[in-house]
Amino acid sequence: MEYHVRPLGKTCAATGAVLPPGAAVVSVLVERAGELVRLDYLAEAWTGPPEGTIGQWRCRVPPATTSTPAADPEALLTFFEQVLEDANPAQEQMAYVLALALLQRRRLRLEGARVEDGIQYLQLSGSRGEGPYEVRDQQLNDETIQRLQGEIQLALQSEWNAA
Repeated sequence: MEYHVRPLGKTCAATGAVLPPGAAVVSVLVERAGELVRLDYLAEAWTGPPEGTIGQWRCRVPPATTSTPAADPEALLTFFEQVLEDANPAQEQMAYVLALALLQRRRLRLEGARVEDGIQYLQLSGSRGEGPYEVRDQQLNDETIQRLQGEIQLALQSEWNAA
């Protein structure tokens, strides 16, 4: 028999308080009206298992994460195309970092490279037939890449929040 139990809730079943990141929690599985129901309690609010408890366990609330479109390859690809379309030399580094992120997520494929006047260009295409795209290899150090990743994240968040 297969059981489907919902993930950790957002509030304490006893107090209604929000379960903050890192908090110790006691979770129980109870049967109510023929259905299995998960209840989550802050450890300090735990007074013992409620009636009908089938199982119980302890866990911690995971660290808070922010869901942003930066993790979404489609949002990254759209932003990448916008940066390329602007043809702004100041954004060449950002286009390169976006291309690397899209390659990691397998949303872009490296089709080859070409060298012109000693400058290498990456030739890319989208995994769904988009492109072709060409991005100058920027030879960036880790610090610059991290800074640009932060700028990309901020740009995507502001676009996402404006929508």
